[in-house]
Amino acid sequence: MAKNDLLGGALWEQYSKKVADRMNEPRNLGTITEEDAKAKGGKLIVADYGAESCGDAVRLYWVVDDSGRIIDSKFRSFGCGTAIASSDMMCELCLGKTVDEAVKITNIDVEMSLRDDPETPAVPGQKMHCSVMAYDVIKKAASIYKGVDMDSFESEIIVCECARVSLSTIQEVIRINDLKTVEEITDYTKAGAFCKSCIKPGGHEDREYYLVDILRDTRALMEEEKLKANANSSESGELAFADMTMVQKIKAIDKVIDANIRPMLMMDGGNMEIIDVKDSEKNIDIYIRYTGACAGCASSSTGTLYAIETVLRQKLDTSIRVMPI
Repeated sequence: MAKNDLLGGALWEQYSKKVADRMNEPRNLGTITEEDAKAKGGKLIVADYGAESCGDAVRLYWVVDDSGRIIDSKFRSFGCGTAIASSDMMCELCLGKTVDEAVKITNIDVEMSLRDDPETPAVPGQKMHCSVMAYDVIKKAASIYKGVDMDSFESEIIVCECARVSLSTIQEVIRINDLKTVEEITDYTKAGAFCKSCIKPGGHEDREYYLVDILRDTRALMEEEKLKANANSSESGELAFADMTMVQKIKAIDKVIDANIRPMLMMDGGNMEIIDVKDSEKNIDIYIRYTGACAGCASSSTGTLYAIETVLRQKLDTSIRVMPI
């Protein structure tokens, strides 16, 4: 069957060639019996999982050897072509892995493996739930093998099933980057970029948490903490950082750096200096220069920068951004 026939007209343009190929000719479609598993010297695991939002379902077969390694993997899919392609790729990713390794495979891994190029999604956003179903059936199979509840593999509250973005991640990103719109959350985390059900009520699938509510509640908590911090400063006779003169701000920054940051840098033979502080409408930008071993260090623009910015935000003002030059 041609890709155009299977997907219908111009709609096929939204699917990768790999998806169409696996829709038409899945490599791992089939069943495995107890006799087959015994012949291969392994234990048969059969797991069923269905997606309530669309009615699709998948049955996963594993043959697991005595070391816990998956030596064969097949599937049967009851649903759309995208579910077939996602399940087929899911089986392929499981092969040769231990059960503990397989349970770490995410729907993003499945979708990325189906892309023709890294920058172009393999399926339209509204079909991303098919790869989520593949992810969930792996957890179901692993739970059967280990004799545990499948929820035990999920330690975080997942808000966006499509991109596997947790509640704590979204809250942290809003705080750290002072995000003010749902679009900014999507840019930073990919939450809401696919089926969009997690953005607000009314999507194709009901969710417990929505981005609009998380943003509202997190912003409200940030404002409450800021007001409390300013009130504490006023009671103690201290001036709020945002209300300080430029000289006072630089002195306050230096004090925090000397107490919390500089000793850490000097332990590795590095250091830093404040070059400038600039106020904008939304942020207080602190320009720094790394010296010693920190100059040119790979983590100076990632982990170290994050640590410096986090400390300054906690100690002085949540609107601070640190800009290395």
